[in-house]
Amino acid sequence: MRKRSTRIVQLALTVLLMSGLATAAQAETGAVRVVFTKGGFIVGVGGGRGVLTFRGHHYPFRVSGMSLGATIGASTTDFVGRALNMRSPGDIAGNYSAIGAGGALAAGAGGVQLQNEKGVILQLHGVKVGVELSAAVGGVQIALE
Repeated sequence: MRKRSTRIVQLALTVLLMSGLATAAQAETGAVRVVFTKGGFIVGVGGGRGVLTFRGHHYPFRVSGMSLGATIGASTTDFVGRALNMRSPGDIAGNYSAIGAGGALAAGAGGVQLQNEKGVILQLHGVKVGVELSAAVGGVQIALE
């Protein structure tokens, strides 16, 4: 009896492991390009447009965002990067917040890593034009067009 229950537990664990691997294997990566303009004094507001390239097709989207904190100036950043954990183009839509180290700036270049509620991670980097100093917390919303 004990041998049988051990085999049942092993079988159940194998099924769970295999279903987890199948889910992870289904997630794909898309290419992203975004032009984002931001400006403000105390409250920063920004917006822009982008394109997701996924499975050989292009999906345009709009980006908007706001930050609260020490923001002064205006800038435009041309971001490129990738969208991880995608299962369909619609997964890119949603509310994003910074994860990890987030917005390192050096010599006019910027980088950011964002995650939405569906688990999609955007890893973006680009060149910033303009003058903006920011120590703010905010979020970004993406909507497919």
